[in-house]
Amino acid sequence: MDVHHLPLVLFTVIGQMCVGTFLCLGVMQLVVSARHGRAVAQRIIEPVVYAIGPVMVLGLVASMFHMHDITHTLNVIRHWRTSWLSREIIFGIGFAGLGFAYALLEWFEVAGFRLRQVVAALTALFGIALVWSMAQIYYSVPTIPAWHNWAVPFQFFGTTAVLGPLAVGCALMATAALRARHAAHDVATPAANPAHGGPTARIRGRISAINAPATAGEWAISTSVVRWLALVAAVAAAAVLISYTLYVSGLTGGNAQAQLAAGVFSGPLFAVRLTLLGLAAIVLGLFVFRVADRAPVDRSWGLAALMATCLAGAFVAEVIGRFFHYAAMYRVGI
Repeated sequence: MDVHHLPLVLFTVIGQMCVGTFLCLGVMQLVVSARHGRAVAQRIIEPVVYAIGPVMVLGLVASMFHMHDITHTLNVIRHWRTSWLSREIIFGIGFAGLGFAYALLEWFEVAGFRLRQVVAALTALFGIALVWSMAQIYYSVPTIPAWHNWAVPFQFFGTTAVLGPLAVGCALMATAALRARHAAHDVATPAANPAHGGPTARIRGRISAINAPATAGEWAISTSVVRWLALVAAVAAAAVLISYTLYVSGLTGGNAQAQLAAGVFSGPLFAVRLTLLGLAAIVLGLFVFRVADRAPVDRSWGLAALMATCLAGAFVAEVIGRFFHYAAMYRVGI
């Protein structure tokens, strides 16, 4: 593995995970609101929204180190009409900025619900465009057979579909576990009257509302959601694993550079990548699907740890897989 590619590896994998997370939250918002009401959906989903921004900013910062001089970012943006790299940066900044704006609107409960939904929809569209731009940067290079291949956009969106649901499931269970801990130890942020305390009182009140123990109904909804998130991640992971078979076989039947690239996808480390993804996202994911709805709320830490294990294993697998993506850069004619 060439560590020179680490900033891009982190940016693409983290960025795709964040997009998948936001898309999952959008679907959850629609489904849970329709079935249980807007207030219940907000209680369950809201804490996860606040976790996306810092992670996305981390990914954007990591990508800038690849340019050695971060001031080059402004030069790259100027070529948005012809460059997929420029579009990637624009959509990345747009996704992070809109996501941050949406989180602020939700936190301070300003603007109307419809306007907040419009901002969320724009954020989701920018996120999808970001993943597509990431893939097109590589797919649009016909002189690199391993990149100018259907498998690149498929596997980029595959990463989105694997890590996004697992990240949401992990955050949901971690939130439930923290709330259960607060309830068990009588830890709570004192409610404050915003009329007397100003902004500080409002913030304390919001924190108190977020940390309030989950009701039995909220816990049942959360575990039901986690079951389906784990199933989606397992199906997406299976699709990614199957795609490698078609991808490598296609490269094997190609020109000399394609055959060299096919040889990259082999060896012990590649076996670790496939095995880790299978165990973390498929085996453990299906296990979560079977047992999540049986877990009592006072055992939420166990389910949170299980989801964290799924996410960590799948994340490491995708990082390793992305290093193989860059290692397969064999150019025709060079």
